[in-house]
Amino acid sequence: MKEDRAMRLPDEPDIPPQINIVPMIDVIFAILTFFIMSSLYLSRSEGLAVNLPQASTVQTQPPAQITVTIDQQGRLALNRQPIELDALEAGVRQLLQPNQEALVVLNADKGVNHGQVVEVMDRVRQIKGAKLAIAAQKR
Repeated sequence: MKEDRAMRLPDEPDIPPQINIVPMIDVIFAILTFFIMSSLYLSRSEGLAVNLPQASTVQTQPPAQITVTIDQQGRLALNRQPIELDALEAGVRQLLQPNQEALVVLNADKGVNHGQVVEVMDRVRQIKGAKLAIAAQKR
């Protein structure tokens, strides 16, 4: 200890040891940015990939609890699981909470036969507590 003081110049002040936190803050911000960006890609729609029709009066709805999808070939899916039209009503009823309303979003490809879309809508509208919404892209 005495040797350390002897080697220093007498007019040199004693500088207390410091921890530089600037690099640590940079790393924390980089990690935070990574988690924010990755969470944006994790919040995808529950529907299957379809070409939605466009409409200028599109309104944003809260996240759908139940999603019914009709792909370009006319195949049905309930929350990404393939289902037949006759089993659709029972499948939606199973997903509904008792005495509560749920939003059922219909994702129908723009190339699907209009009659099939109306038939699916009719089946969903017969279910008590199911509110129907049709997905579209904003122009």
